[in-house]
Amino acid sequence: MLFWVIFCLGLTGVSLVATHRVLAVLKQSAIMDNPNERSNHDVPTPRGGGIAVVLTILLGWVLLIAWRPDLTTGLSIVIIACTVFLAALSWVDDTKGLSAMVRLPIHLAACALGVWALPGDGAVFQGFLPPLADKALTVLVWAGFLNFFNFMDGIDGISAVETIAIAAGLIVVSLLLPSDSLPQAGLAAVIAAAVGFLFLNWSPAKLFMGDVGSVPLGYLLGWFLLFLAAKGHWVPALILPAYYLADAGITLLRRLMRGEKVWRAHSEHFYQRAVASRLSSGVARHIAHRRISAAIAVLNAVLIGLAGWSLWAPLPASILCALCVGGMLWWMSRS
Repeated sequence: MLFWVIFCLGLTGVSLVATHRVLAVLKQSAIMDNPNERSNHDVPTPRGGGIAVVLTILLGWVLLIAWRPDLTTGLSIVIIACTVFLAALSWVDDTKGLSAMVRLPIHLAACALGVWALPGDGAVFQGFLPPLADKALTVLVWAGFLNFFNFMDGIDGISAVETIAIAAGLIVVSLLLPSDSLPQAGLAAVIAAAVGFLFLNWSPAKLFMGDVGSVPLGYLLGWFLLFLAAKGHWVPALILPAYYLADAGITLLRRLMRGEKVWRAHSEHFYQRAVASRLSSGVARHIAHRRISAAIAVLNAVLIGLAGWSLWAPLPASILCALCVGGMLWWMSRS
């Protein structure tokens, strides 16, 4: 227990210090996210702070491999290498801009490589599909989740809150299983890094995560969720990210039906419309962001409990999950 306390608190401190340092560099380099008609902020804010999160996670994993290799089962060098590459690509996107035609094939390639790092034969769909079809669909699902996670990074604190919730939920589910099914130490590093970043990203945010943070985090969390699914636990793997999947998925379908270019920036997510509604009612922007991110955090706490319960009662847990997420989307729309 003492090891875990020192490890997590130490990494949280490293993340906080790194985020402060990155903030200074971003300001000095004038790497800013300037407000426009689709923005959810009203003042220029440094963008790219997520690099501190990714570097802290990688540092934590390297320390684990060096000091406690017995806790690193499931952590793959392939996943680490792909995470580093995606972070580098996304940093270029944050600073110079890259087209979707460049980004998406690389996302698919990283997911294709990562599929081979899944446990066992990597059959995420548990034999319902031929092996090649299973892997191909897994790559598409993973790349889709990665981009959903990136799309949803639109208000202060939201992606850090979601990262902490999904990683914590995965640890809870893993502890409830009869055998160690997930690299819990690797997930603890993810939580610690996100907590340190959240101190400066909570509303009013002093810096934004940027693609350099949201893309690698979407990749890593997607891999952990698929890792769980490949062990035969599909239901909790779907419950934990259910809010993000629903908000991003429904919004994407709406835009597709209108013939819009779905890869372009917009402000039509449920949470974005909920923030806009509060702003129109005279609520201060930072308070509106704070309330919506806090509501999402509360929902995620409920989803963690349902994910754990789903190991014994998958159907009731899934129904309650749908009701809770549907209720959140209704509340955001009604707002």
